[in-house]
Amino acid sequence: MNPPELWIEALPKLGWLALAIAALSLTLALGRLIGSALQLRLWGIPEALVAGLLGLLLAPGGPLPLLPLPVLELWAGLPLVLLTLVFGSLMLSKPLPQLGSLWRPVSGQVSLALVLAFGQYVVGGLAVLLVLQPLLGVSPVMACLIEVAYEGGHGSAAAMGPSYAALGFPGGQDLGLAMATVGLLSSTLVGGLVVVLARRQGWLLATSPTKPIQGEGASAAASPAGPAAWAVNLALVGVAVLVGELLLLALRALTVPLGGGVAAVAQALPVFPLAILGSLFVRWVLERSGHSQWASAPIQSELSTLAADLLITAATAGLNLKLLQADWLPLSVLALGGLTWNLAVVLLLAPRVLPADWFERAVIEFGQATGVAASGLLLLRMADPEDQSNALSAFSIKQLLLQPFLAGGVITVVAPLAVAGWGLPVWTGFCFGLVLLAGGAGLWLAGSQPAAAPAP
Repeated sequence: MNPPELWIEALPKLGWLALAIAALSLTLALGRLIGSALQLRLWGIPEALVAGLLGLLLAPGGPLPLLPLPVLELWAGLPLVLLTLVFGSLMLSKPLPQLGSLWRPVSGQVSLALVLAFGQYVVGGLAVLLVLQPLLGVSPVMACLIEVAYEGGHGSAAAMGPSYAALGFPGGQDLGLAMATVGLLSSTLVGGLVVVLARRQGWLLATSPTKPIQGEGASAAASPAGPAAWAVNLALVGVAVLVGELLLLALRALTVPLGGGVAAVAQALPVFPLAILGSLFVRWVLERSGHSQWASAPIQSELSTLAADLLITAATAGLNLKLLQADWLPLSVLALGGLTWNLAVVLLLAPRVLPADWFERAVIEFGQATGVAASGLLLLRMADPEDQSNALSAFSIKQLLLQPFLAGGVITVVAPLAVAGWGLPVWTGFCFGLVLLAGGAGLWLAGSQPAAAPAP
């Protein structure tokens, strides 16, 4: 095929891509206008979720099917790309933290994340053993669905489908996708309401009179920026993502000789966790070369906000609501159990293991552990719109440490095999022991440091 023929074949695809991006941008703009007019943020409802619901109404399966199917198919491929951009920009505008000052907040963040994740296995195991198996005789592997759907999201739920089917649970993929849908909606709706509660209770760093405000103020965020500055900052994000891609290729090449589960996990690992390393690397180069001013905090914040809002819009608009109609009883039991656990950990444990900006750090974990990482970032922007806390840095480093294991990593892959091999009671007890260990370690480490935040 000669070059002109290639161009002729590519033009329709480029036209659909342009239409998909234009439609997504217009949908988000309409959602923001509606959200701003109704002041929905005061009620904890993100404008991006409003835009996603608009897209759901206009989708081919909606009541007003104005969007063609190819547009929705292109939207379905955007969340991973947009999430990679979000993580690629995370550390660019922030000074590199000192390792000594990171131990306290990161240790608490890791402890909280481990309690959330392994506690979801405990809740799932108890729900199946005590309710779902006696009533419905469900597969014990169903106990893994809370973690794979809430922590891992739609991607992990879809990827684990063949494993569930091989273990005698062929409906695991559909039920996991349905739970991921519930988690995505719950993380934004319930999380938004929790942010409103935190604002009224004075738990936020900016609203508590006893807590110092850190970071750059709103005046920095209001500084003007021209097209050249935007181009430079877009290029920096691109370099950070490229570094992440190169690191992922190197990791996959190194794990190929190992074979087995290690190589499988490396092949399935997405690029966005490594984009954080790319972001750190670019920031390090800028500081060492004396050009850290190239990375503009206001511009990077706008880029991250836009990418996260587009992600939520595209993901919500592509939800398959028909999945929610099947197996509604086990779905309800597991979804409510996981949501209750996540809320309890955030409200009861987080203020006791995290530093002064405990709520900002905890709400981003709630979004991650209930929906997707972008949901956590959206909730953080609601709780900390001027970026006054250190929640983003601690969360980013925690993601680097735990992403290869949880939320679609090694533990997610091993869990159903352990349930089938050990039995559900043994696996549930093992996870309960890990919850006690992680929670106890977090409390001990917090007790060894000066108290910073009273528990609510």
